[in-house]
Amino acid sequence: MMRTRPLKVALLGCGVVGSEVARIMTTHADDLAARIGAPVELAGVAVRRPSKVREGIDPALITTDATALVKRGDIDVAIEVIGGIEPARTLITTAFEHGASVVSANKALLAEDGATLYAAAEQHGRDLYFEAAVAGAIPLIRPLRESLAGDKVNRVLGIVNGTTNFILDRMDSSGAGYSEALDEATALGYAEADPTADVEGFDAAAKAAILAGIAFHTRVRLDDVHREGLTEVTAADMASARRMGCTVKLLAICERAADGQSVTARVHPAMIPLSHPLASVREAYNAVFVEAEAAGRLMFYGPGAGGSPTASAVLGDLVAVCRNKLAEATGPGESAYTQLPVSPMGDVVTRYHISLDVADKPGVLAQVATVFAEHGVSIDTVRQQGRHDGGGEASLVVVTHRAPDAALSGTVEALRKLDTVRGVASIMRVEGE
Repeated sequence: MMRTRPLKVALLGCGVVGSEVARIMTTHADDLAARIGAPVELAGVAVRRPSKVREGIDPALITTDATALVKRGDIDVAIEVIGGIEPARTLITTAFEHGASVVSANKALLAEDGATLYAAAEQHGRDLYFEAAVAGAIPLIRPLRESLAGDKVNRVLGIVNGTTNFILDRMDSSGAGYSEALDEATALGYAEADPTADVEGFDAAAKAAILAGIAFHTRVRLDDVHREGLTEVTAADMASARRMGCTVKLLAICERAADGQSVTARVHPAMIPLSHPLASVREAYNAVFVEAEAAGRLMFYGPGAGGSPTASAVLGDLVAVCRNKLAEATGPGESAYTQLPVSPMGDVVTRYHISLDVADKPGVLAQVATVFAEHGVSIDTVRQQGRHDGGGEASLVVVTHRAPDAALSGTVEALRKLDTVRGVASIMRVEGE
């Protein structure tokens, strides 16, 4: 039987995602009520600019006082789509204190201070759901938190930022340089006017922190994630990847150490074989590859951003939280029982692709090989090509076997000191093999 008293929802923020959430709540009200077992009512919408016309939303619901809205005492669920750290953190904890559960899409806050939010939710017996914080419409958080709760996840490898995937896809498919591909992404609306959060890897790093924390049942903060952007990736890197049968993707990689005693989380460009499922992810799509002991390899794929996809994830959480409310229960909270340390980037072991500008004369390759050997980095393949431009320089490309990142860093530092090495053109990790 359906309960007649509606569950009241406060919407904090009404931008691209918030306005789509409000629209779906209105147009699909009957379906949502049937799925939940009670009607849901939009009780208030907190915004910064009340004068802006918001189609389909009763102007009487608009308020600039978000704090008063979540303090009302009759709010069952607060949906936070403001973003940023403050006032979002205070509003969420205040909502918990005054009886509301929370659905959030705030990846930055969850990565920076998720522990505070979890603690507040537990203290007040409320739900904190955040499927929309990572990979848009792709069901990922709930499978990791619930479907794989009885399994042991060892690795999460994914493309979690659509803007950067679009840029790298264009560089790979058309031969365009980074600036040209970024301009196209901006013109098509995939990149913001200030693309820093995307192209420097901040957005992906926040998502990596969230994924690592859930997958490995330990606390991983944004500061724990090694981060590199894609602004230094060149057309030459893309061409070199193609010669190796690879492509380049900006990857979020979360791994459990082989001995199970620590974890790592990192975001950086990497070459991956064309045979890997992630290599075929095109345009602005996202995909996440999960490796678990019992379940094996799982792939999650779909649109990772945008108003409608993100709103879909928010509404899915809303249904779950409202069902819990009716059952007088709560869903899964923080699971950080392992308390594993996060190892530094220097401990990460992988392969590397290093491109060097060297003097075009005998003995150079031997000198370079000696430096690699002295630092314990084994060479897999070497390709040397003279430039034929009369400058007396050649290009030397070295692909290594697996080695610790610290050993590779020491190798590169020593290479820069060789008189015969004119420059280190690029360094890129090779993943997914």
